[in-house]
Amino acid sequence: MRARPRWILLALGLLPLLALACPARAAAPPQVTLDGAAGGRVFDGVGALSAGASSRLLVDYPEPQRSRILDYLFKPGYGAALQILKVEIGGDTNSTDGAEPSHMRTPSDLNCDRGYEWWLMEQAKARNPRIKLSALQWGAPGWTGSGDARPTVWTDRNIDYLIAWLGCAARHHLHIDYLGGWNEGYSNGDWFVRLHQALREHGYGDVKVVADDSFNWDVLQPMAANPAFAAAVDVVGQHYVCGYLSDYLHCPSPAAAQALGKPLHASEQGSLPYDSGAAPLARALSRPYIDGAMTSTINWSLIASWYDTMPFQASGLMGANEPWSGAYVAGPSLWATAHTTQFTEPGWRYVDSAKGYLDGGGSYVALRSPDSRDYSLIAETIDATAPQRLRFTVTGGLPDGPATVWSSDLSSGDSRRWFVRAGTVRPGDTLTLAPGHVYTLTTTHGQGKGRAVSPPPAPLRLPYRDGFDSSAVGSAPRYVSDLDGAFEVAPCDGRPGRCLRQVIGEQPVWWNGWLRRPVTIVGDLKSWRDYEAGVDARLDGDGDGWVELLGRVDGQWADAVSGIHLRVSGRGDWQLYDENLQGQDSTLCVPSDPACAGVEAQSRRPVQRRTLAAGRTPVGTGTWHRLRLRFSGDQVTAFLDGRRLAQVVSSAHASGQAGLAVAPWLHAEFDDLAVTPVAPTGDVRYLPGQSLSATGTGFHHGYEPRKAVDGSVESMWHTEWSPPAALPQAVTVDTGRTRRISQVTYQPREDGNHNGVITRYELATSVDGKSFTRVASGTWPLDATRKSIALPDVVARYVRLTAVEAGGGYASAAEIQIGVPAG
Repeated sequence: MRARPRWILLALGLLPLLALACPARAAAPPQVTLDGAAGGRVFDGVGALSAGASSRLLVDYPEPQRSRILDYLFKPGYGAALQILKVEIGGDTNSTDGAEPSHMRTPSDLNCDRGYEWWLMEQAKARNPRIKLSALQWGAPGWTGSGDARPTVWTDRNIDYLIAWLGCAARHHLHIDYLGGWNEGYSNGDWFVRLHQALREHGYGDVKVVADDSFNWDVLQPMAANPAFAAAVDVVGQHYVCGYLSDYLHCPSPAAAQALGKPLHASEQGSLPYDSGAAPLARALSRPYIDGAMTSTINWSLIASWYDTMPFQASGLMGANEPWSGAYVAGPSLWATAHTTQFTEPGWRYVDSAKGYLDGGGSYVALRSPDSRDYSLIAETIDATAPQRLRFTVTGGLPDGPATVWSSDLSSGDSRRWFVRAGTVRPGDTLTLAPGHVYTLTTTHGQGKGRAVSPPPAPLRLPYRDGFDSSAVGSAPRYVSDLDGAFEVAPCDGRPGRCLRQVIGEQPVWWNGWLRRPVTIVGDLKSWRDYEAGVDARLDGDGDGWVELLGRVDGQWADAVSGIHLRVSGRGDWQLYDENLQGQDSTLCVPSDPACAGVEAQSRRPVQRRTLAAGRTPVGTGTWHRLRLRFSGDQVTAFLDGRRLAQVVSSAHASGQAGLAVAPWLHAEFDDLAVTPVAPTGDVRYLPGQSLSATGTGFHHGYEPRKAVDGSVESMWHTEWSPPAALPQAVTVDTGRTRRISQVTYQPREDGNHNGVITRYELATSVDGKSFTRVASGTWPLDATRKSIALPDVVARYVRLTAVEAGGGYASAAEIQIGVPAG
């Protein structure tokens, strides 16, 4: 046996572990043989998905930050080095975190430059000409649909629509490799047969058809019953084969799928944050092949570049939702991906003699180049609790020279421990693999770790103004993000210059049934608290419609946009109301998922909607009016054309964005949108979430401590439930500097579930983050109301809230706010 190479010591980082791992009479390590002559499926690549408006803010980033982000995603030998980019074919309807523009809104309308996916694909190709491109629709314009009460896309008109999209791609010099049907809409076998034929007739016969981008492998039965459908499908793609919002421990496929002789793809996996989701992602890059012979994994999303107001905050390989500051996060998920993508290429083959699970926790796969001149072995020890030993050999024509080792410590928050070149080994060596790591052993060269550094985060400072005259006609203004419908710059009607116009006049074929009314938002959830928002509005139609100005928007789920709404109708009615997500069912559900039994039948608790004031005033359609909302502390004032309509007190929303909404599906115009700061009222001023950070004693993936200070009550910190972590549990908020703190508020979760709602607490503060002093304790009722703790004379930087008792034995917090003296 060879002496252990020096890289093992570096990878472990702790010399005493070696003695534990290798006692004098240790059992023989497991043998892994890379046999170049062994069977193995063709590797199709690792990719990520830009869909659901998840990349909306990326296009607004300044240079050079935007190019640096794109390098981290696509440039070979630099970052994630993605091998597949999958994009949404926009349909002007909500597809998770917003709506993406359609290329063809009517049968006679064709605009091959709408939206940002063309630009994104071009940028990806410019960095990696060999990257594969894939496309799929979530929703579609109404004219393409079936016209039913629940419309579908299974029509010939929709096939024409997709063929036109492929024509647009060709105009952009983009070759599309994969095309799907309807995201999570399940199958219509005859439609896929007609799609396959249309592709051939229009010169796109080399585009591979993917079916059916849904769940549970339910596509297998209709494929077995319809041979023409089976023949039309080139790739079987399924979503969340490793589970959903979990640790992604097992990723099986049915034997019937493996017997088809077709490539099997995990065509969407992920929905986890770019930091805490790295460990599950590392599993999901190898285990689909080990468990289910799947040869591609696509992560949703490519990049978390949407507002935190929307669902699934921070899901992606990177974070980039502050175009005004240029800040971004290149975290561990990027490097977990790079351990496969920088050392392989589509067209390589898996080596079936070298795949499996480590006895002490973890897994491994190996791949080889088509000519067997190179190989890469990827091993992860995420589940391990102690060092793992493994002896590898090569045969079957694979090179027997030195292999380079790269490692990432995914259990560490130190970026210097991610994607580190750790020396070389030779076949026959026994490797000692530290827990919580990903390793790659490779004979390839050219790998690298990008060194670009993000600027610091910063708030979007007020005043914010946009008269839309500087934006191109047909474009989306900077930072404005549509949740449903399409708001585009257009020549004003009835006044000079350009305005923001809602252009969709027909209900699109929706995907998830959310919203189904045009809404757009803009601003900084974390720092916009006390401000006045104003806009000029003009409503088309016969008077039955309405327009809205929204303020303090802090969340969106299903048919609710959480915030304060000022609605003015064409008939002269006005209403000031509060809409929030408390009690809303927060289970993602798509219309055709059998678990949901259809959108209309979906069981959900009603959104809380409360009228704050209402009345009548002469407005009418076809004329311009000025709407304003002023927020100062808990005081909300509404104005129309300079006249005060109402002044009320509402504590439901502490901060949030501005927004615009229109009745479905009417046209309306907006101009001179302005958000200006106002002085807060009362004795307490809350620190913006932008200035806070948080750590915790523990958390479940997707429920990190930072979500307790992100400004949104829709997200939350929650302690581990698999397995459950015992109380007490705590979250510590760092306010950034020592200051006088006068109040702390705790907002329990608002989804109607009492698990984690704190009922007995302790509050402690610290100047240095090490020595804490208890400053308050007490009990709270088991409900969703906001709780406040007054601190008459406390000077500190850190605030620690400890859950001593809580609902279900867990701990959670939707939002923790830190109040300082207003003066």
